[in-house]
Amino acid sequence: MLKKILLLIFLLIFAISCSEDNSTNTSDEELDEWVGQMLMVGFRGLEIDDNSQIAQQIKNGRVGGVVLFSRDVAIGSGIRNIQSPWQVKILNSQLQSYAKIRLLIAVDQEGGYVARLNEFFGFPETVSQQYLGESDSEFLTTLFGQLTAKTLSEAGFNQNLAPVVDLNINPESPAIGAIERSFSASPDVVVRNSAILINEHRKKKIITTLKHFPGHGSAQSDSHLGFTDVTSTWQNIELEPYRQLIDLDKADVVMTAHVFNSNLDARYPATLSKNIITGILREQLNFDGVVITDDMNMKSITEHYGLENAIELTILAGSDIIIFANNLIYDEIIADKAHKIIIDLVKNGKISRERIKISYDRIMKLKSQYLIN
Repeated sequence: MLKKILLLIFLLIFAISCSEDNSTNTSDEELDEWVGQMLMVGFRGLEIDDNSQIAQQIKNGRVGGVVLFSRDVAIGSGIRNIQSPWQVKILNSQLQSYAKIRLLIAVDQEGGYVARLNEFFGFPETVSQQYLGESDSEFLTTLFGQLTAKTLSEAGFNQNLAPVVDLNINPESPAIGAIERSFSASPDVVVRNSAILINEHRKKKIITTLKHFPGHGSAQSDSHLGFTDVTSTWQNIELEPYRQLIDLDKADVVMTAHVFNSNLDARYPATLSKNIITGILREQLNFDGVVITDDMNMKSITEHYGLENAIELTILAGSDIIIFANNLIYDEIIADKAHKIIIDLVKNGKISRERIKISYDRIMKLKSQYLIN
C-alpha cells in the first residue's frame, strides 16, 4: 500500500512538473506575440514578397504595425513606399497577407505640407489643418474629412497619424506652426475641427491619432533634429484639446511628443516620462486607450538615450506602441532588435509580463473595434 501511495505521489509531482513546463512554453510564445504587437516600423519598398525582410518580420510576429512614407529621408530619395494609388493598395494588401493578426497600417495624412498621399502620386489635393482652422467651417472640414478617410480606406490604410491637436501658440514653431500643421491657438477651434475629422474617419473604420502630447505648439525647435525644451514656453492650456476630446470619446490613440518640460518632469522628455504619460494623460485626463510614441529615431531621443534604455523607459512610462519609422536613419532589422530587447527586459525582471499584457490588451481592443479579420 505504501508503495502505491508513493507511486501516486511521484506521478502527481511529474504531472504537475510537465504542466508547469508547458505553461512556461506557452507563456513565452504569448510574450513573443504581445511584444510584437507593440512595435510599428517603417521599411523600404514599393512592393514586397516572401524574401522581403518586412514580410518575414510580419510573418514571425515581430511587428504589429507598419508606417508608410513617400520619401526616404535617410538617402534623400523620393522613392520609398508610395508611387500611385493602385500600387499602394497592392502593397498594403501584400503586407496584410503575411499577418496572423491584422496589421495596423499607418500613414501621416494631415493635409497640406504633411500629406504622404498627395497629388504628385495621383491622390486628391489636400489642405492644411491651419487652413481648416482659419475657415472654421463645419461643411469644409467635413468635406475634407470625408475625402481623407475615403482616400485612406481605398488605399488599404487603417490608421491615420492625425489630427494634430497642438495649439498654435508659436506660429514660428518649425515643426508645427511654421508649416501650418495646427488648426488654431484656440482649444475650441482645435477640438471642433478635430472631432469632425475623427467622426468622418470612424465612418470608414480608420483609427485616428491625437498628437503630440502634451503639446508641441510652443516649441522653438524641432524634435526631429535634436533636444527640444519647452519648459519656458509650454502652457497648461495645451492639455485642453486632449481633455475635451477624451471626454467626448474621440480619442482612439494618443501620440507622445519628444519635448522636454522640466516643470512636468525634471529628468525625461514626454515620451520617456511616467509623470507625463501615466501621471497626466492616464490618471489626470483619464485616458485608457493606446498610447503610441512619436518616431524613436528622432535625434531628440537617439542623441541622448541608448536604444535599450529608451525602450525600457517609454514602456515603463506607459507607452503601448513604439514607432521606429526607419526613415531618418535606416536599420532593416530594427524590429528584431527591439523585439529582443523587450523580451530580455522582461526576462531580466526590468519590465513585468503584466505590464506587457496591459499594452497588448489595449492594442487588441483597438484592433477589435476597427479591424475586420
